[in-house]
Amino acid sequence: MKPYRILVTDDEEDLCEILKFNLETDGYIVDTAHSAEEALALNLQCYDLILLDVMMGDISGFMMASIIRRSDTLKHIPIIFITAKDSENDMITGFNLGGDDYISKPFSIREVQARVKALLRRSKSTNELSKDEIVYETLRLDLRSKKCYIDNIEKPLTKKEFEILRLLLEHQGQVFSREEILSQIWSDEAYVLDRTIDVNITRLRKKVVPYDSNIVTRLGYGYCFET
Repeated sequence: MKPYRILVTDDEEDLCEILKFNLETDGYIVDTAHSAEEALALNLQCYDLILLDVMMGDISGFMMASIIRRSDTLKHIPIIFITAKDSENDMITGFNLGGDDYISKPFSIREVQARVKALLRRSKSTNELSKDEIVYETLRLDLRSKKCYIDNIEKPLTKKEFEILRLLLEHQGQVFSREEILSQIWSDEAYVLDRTIDVNITRLRKKVVPYDSNIVTRLGYGYCFET
């Protein structure tokens, strides 16, 4: 299973490194940012969880959370606030802004690890029950109707094209070899050539402009959707 990716955003660099080290020992991929401005410049769509300090520079953690929750492509990302602001009003503010958990400083690393694990488990269960679409910017796959939209305009895809795009979008940044794509998309069909993948990818790119450039060929490896 693809490891969860976590973003730690805190202006205390030492704390970021401590959290990064300990969460990586749990098998997560962890990135750090030392301000909300730095974090917002990243591709936040690739993260499964954000650990967010409240008291930072010009953009506070509360402001950053508000920005995330107003974004259709980011609002689903779980947020854990980590802060020395531990009054009841501060906690209520955090939850009202869409925070999923609130950890007060000082804290134990084991507490953070346990809460991260629990929240990711809840988030996974919720997504499995309610995820009806995959969205990247203005590109949207409706998983119920099996339709693709760009800027709310339907782009007619064949079944195989839709399934390839879904596979790549669900695992953004992950490279799939032709053999892996064949085994997942053409699993019940015999005598399918590798060249079949190339033909479908070429047709798919033509149909999903301007996102054709996101479907990248890694020579010698395969294909991936890069953000």
